[in-house]
Amino acid sequence: QVQLVESGGGLVQPGGSLRLSCAASGRILSVYAMSWYRQAPGKQRELVAQITSAYSTNFADSVKGRFTISRDNAKFTVYLQMDSLKPEDTAVYFCKMSIRTTNSRVDDYWGRGTQVTVSS
Repeated sequence: QVQLVESGGGLVQPGGSLRLSCAASGRILSVYAMSWYRQAPGKQRELVAQITSAYSTNFADSVKGRFTISRDNAKFTVYLQMDSLKPEDTAVYFCKMSIRTTNSRVDDYWGRGTQVTVSS
């Protein structure tokens, strides 16, 4: 079994910063792409940022220049540094990882999400 647990969400004023973390645990042989998604009320879940095992990154246009994604392979952890936060960044943030659990099996796993609220 593999579990992903996010942390670091909360309430922050516009212009502020938050750092999200997501750690995977369980029977893990290796982790490939790590991603952050978000879902605002009444909206579809959208990709915010992704980092591959080769450390290539991509970001949603709405967060470019404000968010940074990084990873710690030894800890099976992905981070999302969010700066210059805006009210429109308010959402539940989810992490997703592509994880190899056996020699022949790679699956996507999701965390349960952490709430980020940007408001004065």
